[in-house]
Order: sequence, then C-alpha cells, then structure tokens
Amino acid sequence: MATPAGAAVTSEPETTAQRARRARIIQATLALASRGGYEAVQMREVAERSEVALGTLYRYFPSKVHLLVSAMAHELERMRIRLQRKAIPGTTRQERVSYVLERSTHSLQRDPNLTEALVRAMMAADATVADEVTGVRNQMADLIIQAMRNGSAPSEEDVAYAGILQDVWFARQIAWLGGRVSSEDIWNDIEQAIALVLRD
Repeated sequence: MATPAGAAVTSEPETTAQRARRARIIQATLALASRGGYEAVQMREVAERSEVALGTLYRYFPSKVHLLVSAMAHELERMRIRLQRKAIPGTTRQERVSYVLERSTHSLQRDPNLTEALVRAMMAADATVADEVTGVRNQMADLIIQAMRNGSAPSEEDVAYAGILQDVWFARQIAWLGGRVSSEDIWNDIEQAIALVLRD
C-alpha cells in the first residue's frame, strides 16, 4: 500500500545514486527540523548539508512543504519497519492498535521541534503536495492495519477504520502542538477513539 518514503510518484525507477542523494536530503531535513522546527528548514541550508546543488534539491522537492511531508513519510516508514521486526503485543486488535499508536505518539513527542515541522507541513499541504500526503497517509494506514490484522489480509472495512483512526491521531497531534491538550489528554482521546472504532 505504501509508497517508498520521500519518493516522488514517477514512472521511472530511481538509480542507486539518486536514492542515496534523496536519503541525504531527507536526513539533512530531519536534522534541521529537530534543531529548530519548521522555520529552521531552509532549502539552501538543506542543499548545503546534503551536498547537492540547490537546483537539484528543487527538482526532487519543489518546496519546503514537499520536503517535510516526504520526511514525515520517511519517519513513519521507519516506525513500520521497526514494528515488523517482532510481534506486536496484544491479544485483541484494540490492544495492538493502541500499542502502535501509543509508540508512534511518544516517538513524535520526544522531539517537539521535529513534530512541529512535520505536522505543520501536513497542515500547509495543498493539491500540489497530494502525492506526498498520500504517501504519509499510506504509511500511517499500514501501521494501523498491520496491528489490526496481525499478519492477515485487510478487508475494506479495515482500511476504512484505519483512515478514521489516523485522522483522529493527526488531529490530536495538531491540538498538542497548539498547546490545547496535554500529552496525557492526547493519548486518552486516541485510546477512546480506538475503543469506539474497533469495538469487538
């Protein structure tokens, strides 16, 4: 379901050198965002840190929003790969999804600057960033479905449930970043949504 993190939708496969260049760009973006949030990510500095020409950076990522949304897809893909390395704990789908979303929430909250940059970019994304936003949503849906199904194939209903839960998850991240809810409240809200959506 998910597209490779940070990859533009294209009919031509990337070369090894292009993938390495893209990875350097994403890593430079994440480092800058972690240091100072959304405003710290400047295209010229990303180009310098990743050792690519500014024009090359803009060919890969036409704007800072494209870049940061792709970086968020990259971070979610890393979470998904880590979760695939071992069985997700829990005997019910509610317990497993709670585990995955709690881990995802805590992972983001450990680095508020990075979270601010990534979520703010998602909020700023318009139709020109649709492919990158789809990549993020696919990665998040895969995390949730992986926990729900525990290895079995998902149904259309599972995909719909994953869409609802990721919308709640993103909304609560935005509320937390805006100072409207505490870390404890954000998780209580997400857990309540899981219980309501996945009632057995």
